[in-house]
Amino acid sequence: MKQVLAGCFLLIGFTALAQNPQWKGKFEQLDQMLPTPNEYRSGSGSPGPKYWQQQADYLINAELNDENQSITGAETITYHNNSPDALTYLWLQLDQNINAKDNNTAKISNNNVRDSVDAGTFASSLALTNFDGGFKIKSVKDASGNSLKYTINQTMMRVDLPKPLGPNQKMSFSVEWSFNINDRVKRMTPNDGRSGMEYFPEDDNYYYIIAQWFPRLCVYDDVNGWQNKQFLGQGEFTLNFGNYEVNLTVPADHIMAGTGMVQNLKEVLTADQYARFEKAKTSFDKPVVICTQAEAVQREKSKSKEKKTWRFKAENVRDFAFATSRKMIWDAQAVKVGDKTPLAMSYYPKEGNPLWEAESTRAVKNTLVTYSKYSINYPYPQATSVHGASLGMEYPMICFNFGRPQKDGTFSDRVKWGMIGVIIHEVGHNFYPMIINNDERQWTWMDEGLNTFVQYRTEVENYPDKPIGRGPAANIVPYMKGNPDLQRPLMVNSESVVRSNFGNEQYAKCATALNILRETVMGPELFDKAFKEYAERWAFKHPKPADFFRTMEDASAVDLDWFWRGWFYTTDNCDMSLDDVKWFKVKKNQATVENKGKNVAKGDLAAKGDSNKPADFSQGPQYFNVIPTDTRFYGDFANRIDDKAVISQMETKNFYEITLSNKGGLIMPVIIEWTYKDGTKEIERLPAEIWRLNETKITKVFAKDKEVVNVVIDPLKETADITIDNNTFPKKPTTSKFDELKKGQK
Repeated sequence: MKQVLAGCFLLIGFTALAQNPQWKGKFEQLDQMLPTPNEYRSGSGSPGPKYWQQQADYLINAELNDENQSITGAETITYHNNSPDALTYLWLQLDQNINAKDNNTAKISNNNVRDSVDAGTFASSLALTNFDGGFKIKSVKDASGNSLKYTINQTMMRVDLPKPLGPNQKMSFSVEWSFNINDRVKRMTPNDGRSGMEYFPEDDNYYYIIAQWFPRLCVYDDVNGWQNKQFLGQGEFTLNFGNYEVNLTVPADHIMAGTGMVQNLKEVLTADQYARFEKAKTSFDKPVVICTQAEAVQREKSKSKEKKTWRFKAENVRDFAFATSRKMIWDAQAVKVGDKTPLAMSYYPKEGNPLWEAESTRAVKNTLVTYSKYSINYPYPQATSVHGASLGMEYPMICFNFGRPQKDGTFSDRVKWGMIGVIIHEVGHNFYPMIINNDERQWTWMDEGLNTFVQYRTEVENYPDKPIGRGPAANIVPYMKGNPDLQRPLMVNSESVVRSNFGNEQYAKCATALNILRETVMGPELFDKAFKEYAERWAFKHPKPADFFRTMEDASAVDLDWFWRGWFYTTDNCDMSLDDVKWFKVKKNQATVENKGKNVAKGDLAAKGDSNKPADFSQGPQYFNVIPTDTRFYGDFANRIDDKAVISQMETKNFYEITLSNKGGLIMPVIIEWTYKDGTKEIERLPAEIWRLNETKITKVFAKDKEVVNVVIDPLKETADITIDNNTFPKKPTTSKFDELKKGQK
């Protein structure tokens, strides 16, 4: 390679140095922007030797009142202080208070009057409903039954301790509470339907999917101290790991789903249902229906006044959610994941069939298997998908998902594929953030974006016929070329993201970035190993953005600071322009060093060099001289070069000089498709570092054996380039709107 380049060093090398780079620091390291490594979090991105995290264990007894749609409960929390700090108070999350009449979410919401507005949505935005939402705290007491002083600030409650809780100490205290369950379909409150009830007037029954239903400890960590940012609705939940024992009393004819495993199934199921459950544990090929549709229809009519208590147990989880109704159909099957066989399960009313019986549990199974491949083997005993009227929401081992057929049981492909996509996404949240437990209140992309990326991999690998939304680079282009005033970098607080862009930004942009990182920048092998390393390092821990960035580089030996800077810290877009392509050949009548330039004929490079117009391949090549390597400049190196061989080789080549400009600001690799005169094609890839010396314009020469007739930048649409009209040479003529109109009138 050195021999070939030596003769044309003056042509190529000095030309590059003569350019005027515009330096904007896009390749500067992120060191000054990331937290300084310490004994808790290392510079490699792994937990440090003194990493610590808190633990909160819960014993909860609660009852759901189906007559007035409310929940009353009492909990005993055992809090383990594993930090090096003495704590004088504890912060608890009261997320149900987002439904209270005086909540700040309604006060800070922007809204406007428009014709034909939905009454419920409009009323809730103005807090005009009569719904009495939010927690009613009855008492807060220590282990001896003494009252503890507490202060409620919107969605947060501070409990003052009678004496500091020192390092490596634990304490138990109790809270009694109640709240009214919101209607998540009518959306009577600013809460966007993550939790609540749905009423079915046809059979006069309620269907409950319940979450954020008990006061929960805030996270106290080495980075933020207490994470007690208010719950405003968009930024989700940051929680501690702990062990749960939950006893839920509901009408006796209800069927329940929940986090963890039911400890008294023989008491709450019939003998036939329990036998079917046992059969499901060894059914790997298809689901076993444990509670049938016929049984559900019969329960809808019974409306028992008796009660039953379902006893759940879950270990090392960060939260607990449940669903309950007379309407529940329940199916399950076993899944082989490593050395474990968790159950994939689905709960749904008859209104969900036949779609749910056919597709839900299959989607749960595919998710567990594929996500385990890319992160860690699924560690919990079950994963459950519960039918809901709208949206999707995730909790440990259980999630709520939409996808309802028409009343006659028919459904469109849009409903089917939409349901499957949501189930994969929400079940996938078991990994991000339920196991790799990031701070959702602050960094939405760390769970939604990473999860959407692995969702994309799951869909591609298990559902080849499914239309793909978020993931491919081309699909993010409409957002990337949208209104920049509404865009935010990924590295902002969740509540700072414009609601209309929330999905495109925190879900799709991050997923697209990771897909590009895997397919175009790093390659699947390096990416997959590094991504899995991150999951293994931070499983059942609390990672921060720097831990992800550093681990991906540490485990791959790829410097990605330019990538994080562009995709995560800015709103730049990719818009490369192929400004010019020139075709050159070496003139066979060579000049000598002493007489160089004297024998350049008309039409050669000397004559054409002043023209700034792009060359057209049809006009033929421009010719240039190659001179012997001058010993006065290169000494012994020049003597070692066989000038005849080098020049002879170069005379057979076609040289193409391309000029690219970066109009969007986002640094990306350069992918070039060459189409040759004989009809063959070649794709050539240049790393992003090609832009390191000049971030706005680059010029590079390529030697080709064959003549080129067409050049395309980003031919496979891998870089989310927002303008493809300037990616081709020769330039394709564009038709103006006037010309199109004129043509249409003929």
